[in-house]
Amino acid sequence: MEVISVNHLRKMFANKTIHRDVSFKVKEGECLGLLGGSGAGKSVILRSLIGLEKPDGGEIRIDGVDISKLSEPQLYEIRKKVAYAFQNGALFDSLTVFENVAYALKEHTTLSDKDIRLKVHDLLKDFNLDGCENLFPNELSGGMQKRVGLARAIILGPRAILYDEPTAGLDPANTITIQNLILHLKESGTTSILVTHDMDTALRVCDRICFLDKGEIEDLGSVEEIKKDRTRLMSLFVRG
Repeated sequence: MEVISVNHLRKMFANKTIHRDVSFKVKEGECLGLLGGSGAGKSVILRSLIGLEKPDGGEIRIDGVDISKLSEPQLYEIRKKVAYAFQNGALFDSLTVFENVAYALKEHTTLSDKDIRLKVHDLLKDFNLDGCENLFPNELSGGMQKRVGLARAIILGPRAILYDEPTAGLDPANTITIQNLILHLKESGTTSILVTHDMDTALRVCDRICFLDKGEIEDLGSVEEIKKDRTRLMSLFVRG
């Protein structure tokens, strides 16, 4: 079953064409890697998938619903279903780790304070962040901030997660930690799209890889197919 479907997407900013004709689908439980050079429009696609950017043509469907036709209140519901893990974590500087992660539960559920506390505690423990509840973002390392941002993104149990450069700027140990978290979420059945320049991460966590260039999909194939084709693999390493 397809959770995300992008069909003949077109997008321009002023006189610059970002997406000329982009089409791809993501099945339930699948992780699609979205690669391309700087300025290729990868993050624009992610923002479009939650209605933060409106396409100039084509359609974007989430669970079969064309979101380009939805009102802002209707998009609000889509954004609870499709989580966005921002590149820099996008944490609220004035809130503690606990308050950041609990925010969506307090805004969108009727859970008691006790249940929220337990749910946040369990999730932080899963992300190896137990004991950090009372710290503020500026007291965290870059890797910890990314983990807190990811925990906040999934606290409502989204149907799909959009990862924007989740390993950018991280050391090898923190990169592996983030990779393992993504794999764990994928194994639980979560659908995802991973925007990255990190080919090693893409090859480890993704099922398929899509390369975006000059406003179109230039290459799309399974990780296994790409690994077996050394020329294709090296081309992606060089251009990604």
